[in-house]
Amino acid sequence: MKRKKLTDAKVARYWNKNAASWTEQVRKGWDAYREYFNNPFFLKFIGNLKGKYVLDAGCGEGHNTRILAKRGAKVLGIDISKNMIKAARDEERRNPLGIQYRVASFSEMSFTSENSFDAIVSFMALMDGPDYQGAIKEFYRILKKNGDLYYSITHPCFLTKGMDWITDERGEVIAYKMSDYFDAEPRVDHWKFTKGPVPDSVEPFAVPSYYRTLSTYINVLIDTGFNLRRISEPRPTEEMCRKNEWLRRWRQHVAIFLYVHAAKLHQPRGQA
Repeated sequence: MKRKKLTDAKVARYWNKNAASWTEQVRKGWDAYREYFNNPFFLKFIGNLKGKYVLDAGCGEGHNTRILAKRGAKVLGIDISKNMIKAARDEERRNPLGIQYRVASFSEMSFTSENSFDAIVSFMALMDGPDYQGAIKEFYRILKKNGDLYYSITHPCFLTKGMDWITDERGEVIAYKMSDYFDAEPRVDHWKFTKGPVPDSVEPFAVPSYYRTLSTYINVLIDTGFNLRRISEPRPTEEMCRKNEWLRRWRQHVAIFLYVHAAKLHQPRGQA
């Protein structure tokens, strides 16, 4: 039986439903992976964007957008969910940082002219959008020459549909299993924040997910004209693991995140 395609409109509906609960939980600090692992590494990977005009692509309720603004960037945040953007705008009114927000898909940004942004940053969003190639083409179009693209995603090699932890008789993690790497059929995953003071009664989020290979992520960048500058597979430090023991399995066995930095070439391909 042919499955229904997960379009931008359908993705927006899922995130509109998630928005209120997501906003509440993120602002309570329940997204422990972001707070204690992902953000510290990714913000260091991005570096200094002070004074630059930056697009936050897939900004959600604006948590990371506000971090960029507090660090001195001039930021436009876009998200496909109108409810997420409403939450972000409400917070901007309460605590102004000069951020602008707009409801938009990062795969279709006709409201923005070419060569507009100094940098584009996307925090954990591109793996949840249906048109990665379209997004990368739009990023290339709206970036200024020599502009930078930074994005973080779940690691495509390891967070597959067939992933699982292997434990011993005591329940200790001893290995990691992954399979179905080439299964690119999108699906709706159901999960919730599980670290920290999250009540059992909290309902899981329903999140449309798109499975792509590492070569797809990288080759689309290259084919579009980007110059690949650096990739990173962050590994929790020993100090992080001592403070949050649940991170140790990610230190010992497998990478959970992938970071990519690419730059728009000064000259289009084929020109001297």
